[in-house]
Amino acid sequence: MKKILIVGAGFSGAVIARSLAEVGHKVTVIDSRDHVAGNCHTYRDEKTDIMVHKYGPHIFHTDNETVWEYINRFGEMMPYVNRVKAVTGNRVYSLPINLHTINQFFSETLSPNDAKAFIEAQSDKSIDEPQTFEEQALRFVGKPLYEAFFKYYTIKQWGTEPSNLPASILKRLPLRFNYDDNYFNHKYQGMPRNGYTSIVENILNHHNIELKLETEYFEEMRSDFEYMVWSGPLDAYFNHRLGRLGYRTLDFVPFYGEGDIQGNAVINYCDEQVPYTRITEHKHFAPWEDHSKSICYKEYSRACDKNDIPYYPIRLMNDKKLLGQYIDMAQRCNGVTFVGRLGTYRYLDMDVTIKEALETADALLHSFENSKKPKAFYQTVI
Repeated sequence: MKKILIVGAGFSGAVIARSLAEVGHKVTVIDSRDHVAGNCHTYRDEKTDIMVHKYGPHIFHTDNETVWEYINRFGEMMPYVNRVKAVTGNRVYSLPINLHTINQFFSETLSPNDAKAFIEAQSDKSIDEPQTFEEQALRFVGKPLYEAFFKYYTIKQWGTEPSNLPASILKRLPLRFNYDDNYFNHKYQGMPRNGYTSIVENILNHHNIELKLETEYFEEMRSDFEYMVWSGPLDAYFNHRLGRLGYRTLDFVPFYGEGDIQGNAVINYCDEQVPYTRITEHKHFAPWEDHSKSICYKEYSRACDKNDIPYYPIRLMNDKKLLGQYIDMAQRCNGVTFVGRLGTYRYLDMDVTIKEALETADALLHSFENSKKPKAFYQTVI
């Protein structure tokens, strides 16, 4: 049995720690923060008793039955459907763009087939293979919907023109020709009754796991362990010696009120003149609870400085070049595997994070048993 150090007590680190601990390995998990669950951390607000998503809302959604069963093993998942609204041009619409959005925006009463033909007529057919976010939007929804719902929201969120972003970002958002306003298409969708922090605490609750919070990683720690799993920023592992990878960070401005403040969990603000990207009202993330007061977050996005919490890897062309250099360095490292959103510099939803953590743990165990060098990454991350 090995002594293993895991840096980071988010889902990636916790899931891997549990898998290794259950077969007898001694695992120490450290985190620089004073809580587990990383950016999924939830807590009860003292003024309202509402479960707050401290670093912004996280809605669990997946088609992976194994992942769904795994998270239910450590906490009760309640039914929850994410219905997002968007304000543009001083009017409120439903997202993702659906038949109601199309009819409302264009003042039409189109049928599904008519709406498909109508949007196809709006689209820019000169774009065969969209490479950028802007091209993807213009090709599939057309200029009016792109400018109303995506262009300025994206500039605020990512701090750059949509023409500088990959098309893959927009491909995550569906376009529907029915009245379904469920933001996600996945079979399993829910929210933990007692919050994500409780789930991660339960995952880490094993006699072979030692948890140390408010503990920074230092290279001298390595001598006490036979292997390490790193879920922090990839460039931070190398002390940013080649430069810093680009991230966006978020600032949250909370405000309180009585009753129901905005009537929905998430409302996006798509107009250029509104400085924030969205307002989230946290009581609506737990509709099975009843609260007389409310707490909301105004959410602002900006470039991540060295002392900020990184949220979203930007992955522009310069970042990809630098990423490739860091990957080459990581592949040459011995005794460490890089995991998670930060460790692999990819945008990952929670279900994918758990899936990859389970598979990474299996790969590590196989390597340990067969005296092989584990892979540095779950997969190629360019």
